[in-house]
Amino acid sequence: MSTLLARFFELPLFVQDLLKGLAVIAVVFPIASACSMAERKVSAWIQGRPGPNRTVVPWLGWIPVVGPVLQRLGIFQLMADGLKFLFKEEPVPRQVNRLYYVLAPAIAIIPAFTTVTVVPFGAYFDPQGKIIPLALSHVDVGILAVFAVASLGVYSLILAGWASNSKYPFLGGIRASAQLISYELSLTLAVVPVFLWINAPGTGASLSLERAVAFQSQPGFWGGAWFVFVMPVSALIFLIALFAETNRQPFDMPESESDLVGGFHTEYGAFKWALFFVAEYANMIVGSGVFILLFLGGWNPLPWVPLSALIGGLHHATGWAFWIHPAVVGLLSIAIFLGKILFLLFFFMWVRWTVPRFRYDQVMKLGWRTLLPLAVANLIAYAIGIAFIQG
Repeated sequence: MSTLLARFFELPLFVQDLLKGLAVIAVVFPIASACSMAERKVSAWIQGRPGPNRTVVPWLGWIPVVGPVLQRLGIFQLMADGLKFLFKEEPVPRQVNRLYYVLAPAIAIIPAFTTVTVVPFGAYFDPQGKIIPLALSHVDVGILAVFAVASLGVYSLILAGWASNSKYPFLGGIRASAQLISYELSLTLAVVPVFLWINAPGTGASLSLERAVAFQSQPGFWGGAWFVFVMPVSALIFLIALFAETNRQPFDMPESESDLVGGFHTEYGAFKWALFFVAEYANMIVGSGVFILLFLGGWNPLPWVPLSALIGGLHHATGWAFWIHPAVVGLLSIAIFLGKILFLLFFFMWVRWTVPRFRYDQVMKLGWRTLLPLAVANLIAYAIGIAFIQG
């Protein structure tokens, strides 16, 4: 793997950037699209009814044994949805501001795909045994980059609501901006104790997500403990705020079909409509990845069991040098990280089909009168505790 990386970095910079961009699209776009089908399967399972299991693609569905199994799993529904949205007629309402109406779905996609570049998704060991994180871009202010770019996504909802020149989309856009402001403060305050803890006096200061995983990979009780156990209130605040930031039920005020028809996307259809929801699922993937890196040990398989211990155990048990090959370590770490992301995506969907939607006043009350004071109190308590422990 190190040889391949060395050859990759020998390529011209614009070629590297192009390949990284294509890699993001090739991985995140299919996963985000598949979440639409998974959402229906999860909802069907929770509600005790059949999910998508009728769609047949002739040249695949007729394969003996495999075809019927894939059909019953609903896999072909993903292909049918993609073709439907791609070729469906896209009428543009007469009253809209055409330029911004078309621009809004693209603006929704850009922040969601950009934040992926600074989120490490795995690691491998170099010949000296040092762990090297896998990320498209290694930046020392990773968490700030995620927050700064991800917060721009709300502009697409505001722009879609305003450009539609219709009252229901406009109200949805206003709700989106109010909800973002209300919960972004709590989201940011929730991660401050984590970086206060890992940036102890005498160590180099860093806001990178890789540093958070490295801190949870150390030996000892406190070194190997995931931050979800050390800072459970921070993890809870971050997770609740993440639901609000991604507009997931019970915080789906910007679309809220019960009182806004469809909210910001009421006047959209076909591929433009699909882009908004691909962006939503992409934001869920990135948000889940950040939560995993900060609170669930990143690519470490279990609390107090870092990746290096797992690789060493497999190597010792089997005697195969295969396990310590950089490519194998990298693929195993990616598999662990993706497994955690899939679990959190399932949790998002589980909550959607279990918890009823909040009213708008309840969303604002929870954000300003409950979550924000709790985040401030949590920060003060950990700041005093960390100063006492590390001082």
